[in-house]
Amino acid sequence: MESISTSDLVNQASSGNRPAADQLIQQVYEKLRALAAELLRHESPTHTLQPTALVNEVYLRMVDQNRVDWKATTHFYAISARMMRRILVDHARGKKREKRGGGRQRIELEDDLCVTHRNDEDVLAVDDAIVKLASLHPRQAEIVELRFFGGLSVAQVAETLGVSKRTVEADWTFLRAWLRRELSEANDA
Repeated sequence: MESISTSDLVNQASSGNRPAADQLIQQVYEKLRALAAELLRHESPTHTLQPTALVNEVYLRMVDQNRVDWKATTHFYAISARMMRRILVDHARGKKREKRGGGRQRIELEDDLCVTHRNDEDVLAVDDAIVKLASLHPRQAEIVELRFFGGLSVAQVAETLGVSKRTVEADWTFLRAWLRRELSEANDA
């Protein structure tokens, strides 16, 4: 049996092809679940979203995308990362509305830009920083989103954005410092 690319399956599933949708979920489920588990690993132990629920929500949103021309598998995973970010941010905002306030805690970044022991305020602070960065430097904001929420490597980000690996590495050096400063200022506010 010939293997169909992820991007072809996504396009077919988006057009209502149910067998393609079934094959797509089989093909991408483990990678998306690993990505979701990695994202949620940094959340607080009381976080209510589970990797399976996050993947299911992303999958439902992905199959519902009928106006997207999927260029490659990395494009699919980049969009998946963006959707995971939106879901986590929406979840954090919902929890924050329930709490109505609460003090922010210090946000600490590891060298690879993962926030250690994330809570809902951390996700919102990173999202706010990405929104601010997008108004100044859209490509760099995509790099943060793909690395932080998508778990993509430098090489995968370069492929997704159509730039050299060296460009992403140089941007990444700047972005880590910029994001640390932004999150520090947000924490002090």
